[in-house]
Amino acid sequence: MFESLRRSALENELFYLFLNSRVAQVAALVALLTIGGAALAPLIAPTDPYDIASIDIMDSLIPPVWSEDSDARFLIGTDDQGRDLLSAILYGTRLSLMVGLLSIGFASVLGVSVGLMAGYFGGRFDAIVMRIADVQLSLPAILTALLIDGIARGILPRDKHDGLMIVVLTIAIGLSLWVNFARTVRASTFVERNKEYVQASEIMGMHPLRIMLVHILPNIMGPILVILTVDLAVAVLLEATLSFLGIGVPANQPSLGTLIRIGTEYMFSGEWWIVIFPSGMLITMIISINVLGDFLRDAFNPRLR
Repeated sequence: MFESLRRSALENELFYLFLNSRVAQVAALVALLTIGGAALAPLIAPTDPYDIASIDIMDSLIPPVWSEDSDARFLIGTDDQGRDLLSAILYGTRLSLMVGLLSIGFASVLGVSVGLMAGYFGGRFDAIVMRIADVQLSLPAILTALLIDGIARGILPRDKHDGLMIVVLTIAIGLSLWVNFARTVRASTFVERNKEYVQASEIMGMHPLRIMLVHILPNIMGPILVILTVDLAVAVLLEATLSFLGIGVPANQPSLGTLIRIGTEYMFSGEWWIVIFPSGMLITMIISINVLGDFLRDAFNPRLR
């Protein structure tokens, strides 16, 4: 059985292209390390930066271990509140990735559903959806997220803001990214809609929902996977931007954007490590995910083979 699985994997074209792309392999390794480190943060982080009892303000602004006045307990130093910066980065990356994954999941479900219906049924529904998409595309994603976040903050009671902020962020970022899924799926569904296997399914009396989900959707998964990968990096970056502006996750649960915002306040006073290390983690994660997205885009594009 294992031999047959190995043979089928080697015969898979995507796997073959991956084995022959050194850049994609390095990007996958880096993404795996960053995502794995974030997922295992409670197990590998030296301390819990969310636990106030474990934080001592007297440990604030300690430099990395290779600098003078360092402390062996803190490998890359501490922030202004005395939190171990390595632990804060691991937990912050975990939080940023969680918001990014939830956001891109919400955006993909909404966008794929709308795109399938618009491409399959066409008509007035397609026209309305595409006009809404055109209006949203005229605005940067960050402005859309800021608008939705501001509306949610105005509607929700003030004492509920911190508890529901991750949900609000997820919805705000998801609603700012669904358009890419909808437009791509709509165009692909238009192509598949006129193929013989779809027409045969209609003649057999299959329900349109079954045709869309069972027959059309599996045949357009390539472009969807590419958008999922690329927009995951965009979602993480949007969350970091919102947190950097001070309207993201609560201050007692710092994400990478919050850590970077705190670090910029101390960058010119000599505490450079507070901003450099969180920024490096964010940049590394974004670049590795984007490189994987570019690899998938090229792999699923027959014109580039």
